[in-house]
This record gives sequence, C-alpha cells and structure tokens, in this order.
Amino acid sequence: MLDEIDWIAANDYYVTVHAAGRRYLLRESLTSLEDRLDPARFIRVHRGAMVNIARVRDACPLPLAAYQVSGEYAMLEAAAAAGALDRRTAILESLTAIRRAGADLVITYWASEAAEWLT
Repeated sequence: MLDEIDWIAANDYYVTVHAAGRRYLLRESLTSLEDRLDPARFIRVHRGAMVNIARVRDACPLPLAAYQVSGEYAMLEAAAAAGALDRRTAILESLTAIRRAGADLVITYWASEAAEWLT
C-alpha cells in the first residue's frame, strides 16, 4: 500500500491519506505517521503535508530541490553546542537524508561548509 500513497494531509490529530485515487482518514497526527514512514520515500513539504517523492518525480521531469528548514538547522546547532552530538557528522547525515529522500539539489545554511567537507 505504501507505493500507492500519493500524498498525506494533516488536520489536527487526523490525517487524510490520498492513495490510488481514494482517500483514507486515520486518527493520528502527521508527526506520528511520519515516524513510521520511510524518509527515503516520503518527505514533509509543509507542516501539514507529506508527499511520495516518486509521485513528484512522475509528475515533474525537472530536477527536484529541497531545502533544510531553519528549525532543523537551529536544533542541530544547539545540540552540537551542548555536546550532545558531533556537529559535522550530524550535518552530513541530515543532508544525506535529504538526498536519500530524492532531492537532486539541497538548499542549506551549511552549503559552504558542506562543500568544503565534500571536496
């Protein structure tokens, strides 16, 4: 069934799953559902919506770009400053996850640093 999901829309503690031309209402939050979905196949595009990357690729032949939201940037920087994680490792894992989700291009606050590390 996961292959049939086109996109998911949130509404408080319910989500509507759009799959194969049908809609299914589930009583859970988008965050809860997101925790169970494969991040290499589904990406959150808005606080209230997730899409199946394969469906985006099917609909649009252009390169797919994704940006890293400021909240994730701030969270990783704060955790690194507190010594909770290795900053470079966390940054590279975060950027790798975005690429693994299907993005051809990644827009990030760490672009300069990541480019230095990867060249």
